[in-house]
Amino acid sequence: MTLIRNAFFGLLLSTAGLVGCGSEVVRGSNDPSIDNKAMSTGIDKDDIQRMLKENLNDLRNRPVVASWQKEGGTATISVLPFRNETSEHIDSPLHAMLSEAETWLVDTGAVRVVSSERRPELIEEMKLENSGGFDPAAVSKFGKLLGVKYVLTGKVQSSDEKMDDERRVQYFFFMQVLDVETGQILWQHKAYVTKLLR
Repeated sequence: MTLIRNAFFGLLLSTAGLVGCGSEVVRGSNDPSIDNKAMSTGIDKDDIQRMLKENLNDLRNRPVVASWQKEGGTATISVLPFRNETSEHIDSPLHAMLSEAETWLVDTGAVRVVSSERRPELIEEMKLENSGGFDPAAVSKFGKLLGVKYVLTGKVQSSDEKMDDERRVQYFFFMQVLDVETGQILWQHKAYVTKLLR
């Protein structure tokens, strides 16, 4: 029995040594620099959040927000999905940013944010009608279907340049607020992030 127990513990220790050999798993909250370190020229959560924050901070100081405040927080708005026009697979982070934008709008107290349970169904309907994109008429129709006066929407685009051994990728995050009835752009801002690989 002792021989079997010793063999088991020996096997367990050698297996633990193999698993940990040359590898270390670190949680980001224990070492904040992990989340801040760029792993590639691809766009990541930190890049998207930084651009979202810059855009929303610009919106905070614009006349459209002041007009919402004058209305006593009764104006209604919905956030449309942000469009990914890059070659990166960032749909999940963009979806998370949509929730952050909704939270930001709620926290301002300047508007009532409408979140429809039918939104995914409506979005699919709009995509079918407009070949996967949103045009001003589609945005207006979407807003009317949700019963809102304003929509917040946006898109991420990129520019990729290579020279010798260097690669530079710039990401642009455009956001805008539209009046649903007129399709007029009431606010628009662009934030960008540059990544360089040497």
